[in-house]
Amino acid sequence: MSDSTIDIAGPPALPVISVPLDSGARSDAAAINRRPTIIRSLTGVRQAAAAMTMPVTPHLIPLAGFAGLMAASAIEDFRRLIIPNGLILGLCVLWPLHVAIAPMLTLGAAGVAALCASAVFIAGALLFSRGLIGGGDVKLLAAATLWAGPAATLQLLVLTALIGGLLSLLLLTPVGALIAAARPTLREPSGDPARGANPVLVPYGVAIAAAALIVTIPPNFS
Repeated sequence: MSDSTIDIAGPPALPVISVPLDSGARSDAAAINRRPTIIRSLTGVRQAAAAMTMPVTPHLIPLAGFAGLMAASAIEDFRRLIIPNGLILGLCVLWPLHVAIAPMLTLGAAGVAALCASAVFIAGALLFSRGLIGGGDVKLLAAATLWAGPAATLQLLVLTALIGGLLSLLLLTPVGALIAAARPTLREPSGDPARGANPVLVPYGVAIAAAALIVTIPPNFS
């Protein structure tokens, strides 16, 4: 009996048919492919925004009021050479609230700050009696000392003197002459111009407010 070979052939291979996608299908496929990239981008933006977001703490509320009142005092003194008592009163009213809720302040430090402010007020009153400083400047500087605290009182006074000196030099320039000409003239209580009055009137409220903001605001964010 002879050997025989039986070939078993499989089913014929089916042809591969390529169906071209129309433009709408291609755009849908591209959108699906871009979706993970868009999601990653949005996630990165959200994480960056969360990192830049500063939580609002209660002690920043009176601090914001302090900054606004100091800025308003500087503007009023620059424009009219007058610091309204209402602004200084607002600073004094906000200070106990700041002491009550600020995390780094104690009653002892608040008491020493009040003593420093009293000393500054007395010294300023002596200067005012000799016509060397305005009454509004004395009150604003005393209020600024309350907020600066005993540790920053000396820094406040030095910065006020430096900024006031720079402001005086600015007012001696031609630009300063134009500013001085637009300001009111210093007058006696009778309404007449003051004898021997310096035509260049320095708004020291600007220097006091700037120094107070510099020494008071940054420590509350550290």
